[in-house]
Amino acid sequence: MKIFVNKDIKYFFLSIVVVLINFIVLAEILAWVLYQKFSFGLLLLALLTAIAILTVCFLYFRRQNRMLEDAVSQINAYLAGNTNARIECDEEGEVYRLFHSVNSLAVVLNAHAVNEAGEKEFLKNTISDISHQLKTPLAALNIYNGLIKEEAEELPDIREFAALSEQELDRIETLVQNLLKITKLDAGSIVIEKSMENVADMMQDVEQHFAYRAREEQKTIIISGADNISLFCDRDWLIEAIDNIVKNALDHTANGDTVRIEWKALSGAVQVAVKDNGCGIYPEDLYHIFKRFYRSRFSKDKQGIGLGLPLAKAIVEAHGGSIEVDSALGKGTIFMINFLIPTKL
Repeated sequence: MKIFVNKDIKYFFLSIVVVLINFIVLAEILAWVLYQKFSFGLLLLALLTAIAILTVCFLYFRRQNRMLEDAVSQINAYLAGNTNARIECDEEGEVYRLFHSVNSLAVVLNAHAVNEAGEKEFLKNTISDISHQLKTPLAALNIYNGLIKEEAEELPDIREFAALSEQELDRIETLVQNLLKITKLDAGSIVIEKSMENVADMMQDVEQHFAYRAREEQKTIIISGADNISLFCDRDWLIEAIDNIVKNALDHTANGDTVRIEWKALSGAVQVAVKDNGCGIYPEDLYHIFKRFYRSRFSKDKQGIGLGLPLAKAIVEAHGGSIEVDSALGKGTIFMINFLIPTKL
């Protein structure tokens, strides 16, 4: 019986049985001492009383057990998404006070959920407005800067300043785009649309994104892994995450260095690793590189804005994955990303 699964109740009934048996034995011993015979009437009365006590206790605990099962059922329904689920608590008693407190907690959680949904919607709309307002002036500035460069063909100083201005405009545009992406992920206004994707195809896309830059900087990008590994993911967002990690590797390597993108299937996960033989990361920075806008005091990178790695981490975690980093000064850095394989989801 379910009520006897609880050890305390089991011990309670055993204690009552022991007490009743002792009572019956002592009563018969007393009858023998006083009357020199056993009293079958007293024995029958004691047995009936014991059965009645045990029956009343059993019915009480069975009712309590059913009441608790109903409460657990309502709590599970609430956790499953039924925000209207409530525990019946119309009677008096400590247990019903507990049920009332649980119901009050559900009301408070519902109110918080409504407020959070409103805040996310407000943030989503604000982000859209900011995006629209920033794209127009940035586009105009890029056009003006292009006209200045065309008119400054015979003026080396002006042409140089125009080129620097173009770099800063590109940097601002990258900052705005990354801010919008990471804030949308935080707000939950982006839906991760997963499908089965071939990892090798995605990594080839990443390699092609940086092929021109790698040639210009005399660096090498090497990709390696099995062609038959698939991953349940949002292709565009996951490529965005890997892009940011590879960009970080290129930013911190010198001419002649190598960036490797490797992937493999483990017993319970798909692992993607981005390795470089660059300058490495200082130990004091390892615990902070995924913080937004964090810049090491040792960094020689003047163009970084400190959002690429936090965005990559947010995307990976939105896929249910994890990202780790291992680095040694002067030897290079390894970023390892792990995802549960589809058959384990």
